[in-house]
Amino acid sequence: MNGPALFVRTLLALVVLLLAAACGGSKEAPMPAGTKVLALGDSLTAPHGVRPGEDWPTLLGQRTGWVVINGGISGDTSGGALERLPALLDEHQPKLVLVTLGGNDMLRKMPQGQTVANLGRMLDLVGSRGAKAVLLATPKPSIAGAVFNNLSPADFYADVAKEKKVPLIKGALSEVLSDSALKGDQLHPNAAGHARLGEKIHSDLKKIGFAR
Repeated sequence: MNGPALFVRTLLALVVLLLAAACGGSKEAPMPAGTKVLALGDSLTAPHGVRPGEDWPTLLGQRTGWVVINGGISGDTSGGALERLPALLDEHQPKLVLVTLGGNDMLRKMPQGQTVANLGRMLDLVGSRGAKAVLLATPKPSIAGAVFNNLSPADFYADVAKEKKVPLIKGALSEVLSDSALKGDQLHPNAAGHARLGEKIHSDLKKIGFAR
């Protein structure tokens, strides 16, 4: 085999190896049934406007066999969740924490830097307890987006996830809250919306590797 042909063949082999590493090397290990998972959030996580058992954390637990604790409180901010997180970690000792916060910060026009710092501290705290974290992006408030059902996630979630090296579920909430049939009001999912969220979050967790 001549020099150029050998070079091309070697280069192609390296490309294949790099693609294989990118596709499979960073996947998380699946978490078995019975694993304790904390869903930390606000009214988008709590059973706001739906009956107990219709909320997406409960439905996610049914899909995975995990014990999913609903740590959502309506009206909560990133600062409030940060304050109550240590006690929740002590009480439940979860192996995975799903962080869905920041929406009320944006609605109340709190400084973005404060929200980013609070989210980062929550993710650091989860990691310091030996648990894994996943960040879920909340839609940025938009009158036009709400009216025309075209919401998009706030940009800073991707920055936080990248800095803290945690997986990001980017589009699930925005997609559900952009569908009027899946909302009980302009801000919250109805029972069908929670069911769709459970499906989407489960699908994304499978891609990340945590769920089967």
